[in-house]
Amino acid sequence: MTKGPVQLDVGVSYGLPRKGLPSAASFRKWAAAAAEGRIRRADLAIRLVDAKEGRALNRHYRGKDYATNVLSFPADLPEGVDLPLLGDLVICAPVVAKEAQDQGKPLAAHYAHLTVHGVLHLLGLDHEDEREAEAMEQLEREILAGLGLPDPY
Repeated sequence: MTKGPVQLDVGVSYGLPRKGLPSAASFRKWAAAAAEGRIRRADLAIRLVDAKEGRALNRHYRGKDYATNVLSFPADLPEGVDLPLLGDLVICAPVVAKEAQDQGKPLAAHYAHLTVHGVLHLLGLDHEDEREAEAMEQLEREILAGLGLPDPY
């Protein structure tokens, strides 16, 4: 754990019309909440995409031929390069909207959850086994509660 506020530079880009999507300021707030106390300084890129781009990225990088809600790409810097690059998140807007509707969740709360989830992946957390999954889910609950948002599970 680190002390003091996180210095987070978050670039948000929209690869589809922004209507109905959260603002860049919202994504910055959610990412900062996930990083707070876990990292001192970081640069992060978040890109919102349509289903076509989301599917192409998931197929290329994960070998899965469908669009998924969030993809996390941790920065992979050469040894000796000391930059505060955390990585990139790609969020597929149509998948997020469908999931929120199917699960009866407020859309903004689902975006917040997936942003927090993705940032935690960039910070090295994972959910490959049951113990890791439970720990990560509990941390997500705590971060979202701190933002005044409901339990996503």
